[in-house]
Amino acid sequence: MDERRLGPVVGLGTWNTFDGDEGRARQVVHAALDAGCRLFDSSPMYGGAEQALGAALKGRRDQSIVATKIWARSVEEGREQFERQLRWFGRVEVEQVHNLVSWKEHLGWLEQERALGRAGRLGVTHWSATSFLELADAMRTRRFDVVQIPYSPRERECEEVLLPLAAELGMPVIVIRPLGEGALVRRPPSESALAPLREFGIRTWPQALLKWALSDERVDAVIPATANPEHARTNAAAGEPPWFGPEERALVERLAA
Repeated sequence: MDERRLGPVVGLGTWNTFDGDEGRARQVVHAALDAGCRLFDSSPMYGGAEQALGAALKGRRDQSIVATKIWARSVEEGREQFERQLRWFGRVEVEQVHNLVSWKEHLGWLEQERALGRAGRLGVTHWSATSFLELADAMRTRRFDVVQIPYSPRERECEEVLLPLAAELGMPVIVIRPLGEGALVRRPPSESALAPLREFGIRTWPQALLKWALSDERVDAVIPATANPEHARTNAAAGEPPWFGPEERALVERLAA
């Protein structure tokens, strides 16, 4: 297996979930861990999510991979965010520049932290297709190890440049919004419509959407956000093979249309 790969895995996102509620975070995070989830993504942008995640991982930190972010206009503010993250997590396995904010300014000191071993892989992210050309420029520097982008059957702009570029560079891809921030799961297909996917381990529509993304060989991880422990458990099951082929992916695309 390529050591650069992170997955394919289902992780847990923390955007608009438990915020600063450490009790809820513990329930969700422990449910995810018990189901085999290891990757947990957060950001200073997400209110108190980082601190709550750190508290929830106490006693189980060695079972997890923390992917969080620097979201700061200045290097000084970015360094302050990083020091807080070290207090909460001990080390950051994947440190990402969130939404390309001051990415050129942050890259140098983050590389120093990586060399010191306080940060692992460095990543860069953006949620909007309007910034994908700049995101591609950042990727082409070859100074980032990971890229985080939105991808779902209804949001496929990354297929034009970013996914092919990531494959060319051997860069792992973390997918945000695999459920369309909830929009794709509000009206799930019928049980009979999902029947052809049962042999792939699919029991729920969210699982089908998550496996759709992970079945793209260029994708390493999906990080659906949830505040529901049961959803965290069932989502994790989508990270197991067998993977969809072209016919199954096309079926999910039709059902999501």
